[in-house]
Amino acid sequence: MKATGIVRRIDDLGRIVIPKEIRRTLRIRESDPLEIYTTADGEVIFKKYSPVGEIGTFAAQYAEVLAKQLSVTALICDRDEIIAAFGPAKRECQGRHVSRPLEQIMENRRLYLYGGRGSESLYPCEGAGEAVAVAMPVLAAGDMVGAVVLLSEEKSRPAETLVKSAQIAAAFLAKQMEE
Repeated sequence: MKATGIVRRIDDLGRIVIPKEIRRTLRIRESDPLEIYTTADGEVIFKKYSPVGEIGTFAAQYAEVLAKQLSVTALICDRDEIIAAFGPAKRECQGRHVSRPLEQIMENRRLYLYGGRGSESLYPCEGAGEAVAVAMPVLAAGDMVGAVVLLSEEKSRPAETLVKSAQIAAAFLAKQMEE
C-alpha cells in the first residue's frame, strides 16, 4: 500500500473525506460506489466497486462472441477501464483506462455512432489503433455502469447490424447486473 502522508479525522457522523488528489488520481467521482473491507492486520480498505467487473468472466465471453460474429473488436468497459476485449485490438485495449471522450459518451447515456468520412475518430483508450464505430452505454437500475464498444478500421458509418448488436449486448449485460 502506498503511503500518502495525508491524515483525516472521522466526524461525529462517522464520515471521512477522501482527499481531492486521491479522488482525482483514482478517478473517484461523487456517487461512485466504494467497497469497504478490512484485513486481518486491522486495515480498512476502500476500493472502487465495479458492477461490470463483478461479471468480468461473463463479459469476456460476451465480447468474444460479439467479436467473432461481427468480425470487429468488441470491448466491454466500466466507467473507468476496459474490462473485456476481444478481436484484433484486444492487446492494445484490455485493462486500459477509457479515454475522456468515451467517458463523456457514457456520461451522456446515449448511443454513439461514428459519423462517416470526414468525421473525427474517437478512440477507446490511449494507444488504440482502431476507432470506435458504436458505443452503447450500459444502464443498470438507472445507473450508468459502463458501455459496450465496437471498434472498426473502416471510415464509414456503422452498419445497422453493429448498432443493434451493441444495443442488445448493453441491455443484456444490464439485466445480468440487476439480478
